[in-house]
Amino acid sequence: MPTRAQFGEILAAVRRGEPAAYTFEADGETYVRNFHAGERLILLGGGHIAQPLCRYAADLGFQVTVADDRPSFANEARFPEAKEVLCGAFADSLQTLAVNERDYVAVITRGHRWDAECLRVLLRGPFPRYLGMIGSQRRVAGLFGLLEEEGFSRADLDRIHAPIGLPIHALTVKEIAISILAQLIACRRRDVGRRAHGAMLAQEEQSLPLLEFLAEDGTPKALLTVCETSGSTPVKSGAMMALDQNYRAVGTIGGGCGESQAMLAAYPIIGTGGRALVTVDMSNDVAGDEGMVCGGQMRVLIEDVEGA
Repeated sequence: MPTRAQFGEILAAVRRGEPAAYTFEADGETYVRNFHAGERLILLGGGHIAQPLCRYAADLGFQVTVADDRPSFANEARFPEAKEVLCGAFADSLQTLAVNERDYVAVITRGHRWDAECLRVLLRGPFPRYLGMIGSQRRVAGLFGLLEEEGFSRADLDRIHAPIGLPIHALTVKEIAISILAQLIACRRRDVGRRAHGAMLAQEEQSLPLLEFLAEDGTPKALLTVCETSGSTPVKSGAMMALDQNYRAVGTIGGGCGESQAMLAAYPIIGTGGRALVTVDMSNDVAGDEGMVCGGQMRVLIEDVEGA
């Protein structure tokens, strides 16, 4: 039976920027639901593209830092979703940030001179997990040629995503931000398989509101975790939600009729110390009548959470 204290420890680890995991058993199988701390995304440049990119990335769990050398662009009012905003020379900000192999970095400055300044610092240190630079193909080729003449490795230059973003024919500032974010997601997920079945559950985001809800006061609650999926489902294994006796719910296992079915099964378990493994079927005739368009199945473990 999971406990409030257990999720308090997971929450504390995630807030420290450390990975954590919840391990549980269901139907004779042991499962691990990882909680990865939000990856750090460093935006070098606080121009117009940086604003929607910061907002969208923060919504997806990235811990965003924005750096610019202009006070009118590098300020918290302009980037309320950012974890940190630095104002100063790019080289100084990069020294302060100490970029590492786990970081994501987008070089989106206002010009060739500042792009080069950033890359000279970045290429002398650990290569980040993601490094992208904005600019036309001609501008990118010219800058890379200059840096190669200065002695920087062509192999490292070729690892940079430039021009930045996926080629989705973006035109507006927001569309360009989405193209960059799509590339960040592709990089984030490149080592993550679609684990419908298996001990390691697919969804691994930190889910701070859910963890806070589970770790708060001792109000009886139920935890719902998707253990396995088959076919087309609205969420993957590892999706979680929790609810209490006052009908408060945090998180989601897909919404709609399937989630409502699981919630109905969960309410009688709250405060009993019990647990149940239910199958939400979105492929049968009833599901079709109810508008469940996904057409797959989810196995959902429902557990009472001890409040002490």
